[in-house]
Amino acid sequence: MPCPKDNHLIPKDLATPFHIGPVSVRNRVVLAPMSGVTDLPFRQLAWRYGAGLVVTEMVASRELVLDRAESWARLKSAGLGPHMVQLAGREAHWMAEAAKIAAANGADIIDINMGCPAKKVTGGYSGSALMREPDHALELIEATVKAVDIPVTLKMRLGWDENSINAPDIARRAEEAGIQLVTIHGRTRMQFYEGRADWDAIRAVRDLVKVPLVANGDVDTPEDAQEILARSCADAVMVGRGCQGRPWHAGVLAGHPGPKPGEIADIALEHYEMMLEFYGEAAGIRHARKHLNWYLERYAPSIEGAEKATIMTSKDPRQVAALFHGALGENASALPRVQEAA
Repeated sequence: MPCPKDNHLIPKDLATPFHIGPVSVRNRVVLAPMSGVTDLPFRQLAWRYGAGLVVTEMVASRELVLDRAESWARLKSAGLGPHMVQLAGREAHWMAEAAKIAAANGADIIDINMGCPAKKVTGGYSGSALMREPDHALELIEATVKAVDIPVTLKMRLGWDENSINAPDIARRAEEAGIQLVTIHGRTRMQFYEGRADWDAIRAVRDLVKVPLVANGDVDTPEDAQEILARSCADAVMVGRGCQGRPWHAGVLAGHPGPKPGEIADIALEHYEMMLEFYGEAAGIRHARKHLNWYLERYAPSIEGAEKATIMTSKDPRQVAALFHGALGENASALPRVQEAA
């Protein structure tokens, strides 16, 4: 079924801006919030290379109000604007208070997490577990919206499982409560990240809400981005795992040129150094390992096992940096040019 002939609902050129309430977003490719991945260094690189909007890692609302250091680290923006902070929680009081703190510390947009499928989150009845209790979820949404004067948005999945696809109804009620944008990941919680995201199912949300809709799930190529827009009638796309090992990729999907093969090693090493500075040397080495692994898997898949093991386990940042840069640099000439958006 084609999208309605309403200009607001027709898929747009991803390079064009759109608005979340009064907040202007420079293009229509959003970097997904990914806990343990989209920390400040990652977001800084994604923003530099053209992502339209970057979202913080999930910030636990209660922990932020209780002044936990990790929550404050996740809240930082370093001048990236608009600054979109994602909050997670179970209780309306903590969500409202955390939203006030975020707004007072530079947030331009608050995003409510109702999509995280991780057991440690849903086990606390937060994230996508809230989709099992729509009335309670609406209480959190209403409290958050009333607490701040900046736009509040909502990110969720299609439902808890295939027998409870309730995203359209929750989105409709959320819009009535003041939510100004909805993001839908085209899977249920019980699917986690298995199988293919159902892009057509996102269309049911489009049919019930007028606020901007962002479609998420398995967007990897420019062709994917155009297809998910066409099938969902969304206004923008969100990309997550496709950016692992290439923080520039959201910008590429929005039409910006990616780095040349010879530049990848330098960017990856800069990313490593940014993480050491942000976290401190010991913690930075630990946090960086997953990113180093993603870079190596993408751009140096033939690296010798012993060399890779040293990179992944060494506690000497100089040794890691030298071996890592060398592994990527040696493979750079064999890499195809990073795909650019059509």
